[in-house]
Amino acid sequence: MTPEHLIIFLAIGYIFYALDKRQKQLPVPILLIVTGVILSFIPYFSEVIISRDLIYKGFLPALLFISAYRFSYQALKRYGILFGLLSTIGLLATALLLGLAVWSIGYLFLSLSFIGALLIASILTPTDPVSVESVLEDSNVNKEYTSILEGESMINDGTSVVIFTIVSNMYTSGESFSLLHLVKEFLFVSIGGVLIGFLFGWILSKNIYFLKHRTYQVMISIIIAYGSFYLAELIGVSGVLATVTSGIMFSYELQKSDDEDYYRHSQEGFWSIIEPTILSLVFIVLGIVSMQYIQWKHFGLFLFIFVVSIIVRFLAIAFISLIRKKWRRHLNWKGTFILTFAGVRGSMSIVLLLTLQAELSADHYILSLSFGAVLLSLILQTIIIYPLSLILKKPGSS
Repeated sequence: MTPEHLIIFLAIGYIFYALDKRQKQLPVPILLIVTGVILSFIPYFSEVIISRDLIYKGFLPALLFISAYRFSYQALKRYGILFGLLSTIGLLATALLLGLAVWSIGYLFLSLSFIGALLIASILTPTDPVSVESVLEDSNVNKEYTSILEGESMINDGTSVVIFTIVSNMYTSGESFSLLHLVKEFLFVSIGGVLIGFLFGWILSKNIYFLKHRTYQVMISIIIAYGSFYLAELIGVSGVLATVTSGIMFSYELQKSDDEDYYRHSQEGFWSIIEPTILSLVFIVLGIVSMQYIQWKHFGLFLFIFVVSIIVRFLAIAFISLIRKKWRRHLNWKGTFILTFAGVRGSMSIVLLLTLQAELSADHYILSLSFGAVLLSLILQTIIIYPLSLILKKPGSS
């Protein structure tokens, strides 16, 4: 991606986001992806690529930190256990069940191995509320659903990357699948990342009180976001979960302060520019790059994987909601349907896909199937969620 490409993509993204600020109803991610698809047919853009390091080490820590430090600590206290279960047991169960379903059909048509199917499933486990938040707000659904969706996404961004990393290493090294190895690695890498993020975020967040100038307050947040990520990766644990945890610690420190509004205003002045900048690039590049990898002869498999991913997510949410009476009350069948369809595969799935493309050949069917399923999720679920939420709000739908 040349500097000229970069400026063009940013200009397009800023235009769409500016229009969205006025109307609050534009499905910006879809518009950016469609723009990328259109640009892919223009020779000047058709060969655009983006490096794994830029995605993983450059963009990812910022996106994770933004979602973590913005999240309400009170909502985390109220639903933290639910978030944790959805993002660990629920996510592992989703990956395994979806992997089995993909393998059962992929083996017949493509001789897809179980590890390969599990790799596709791991790409489809993270959810992205950015794509549907404005739609949910406009439909006036229960605000608790939005909080649950945001909290789940914030944590499973980290746990899904852990699963993806373990499974992709198994696949590229030719290892056979071992559930025990997967769980052991998952626990070690996840717990280690959380501990690093907790200590790093707790220690550095205290500095916010000594740095009265807004510029320095923003600088310390950048160090927390990227420092926790790189430190954890250096040690060999999850940098993603380290950044999420450090962002939560930073948010907690801000909420304890008497000057919380002042501190948050300083942070938003910077991070509110960074977020649409990164998302503009990621979604447009997805549209361009997906056309380089999607093989349309696999469309039936795209659709199958997408439908099964919806079913598996519904079952996982429904099962976990049964554990506590309070969750059963809040997550009735309406809430389960809304959270299922609102769980769009978005920016994190794209990051994982753009990471995987560096490991596999351009014509590899895993890339084709994964890109196709993610595109269907982004487009169809974003379109479906608004009318679905309105239907489920009707008095006779209970």
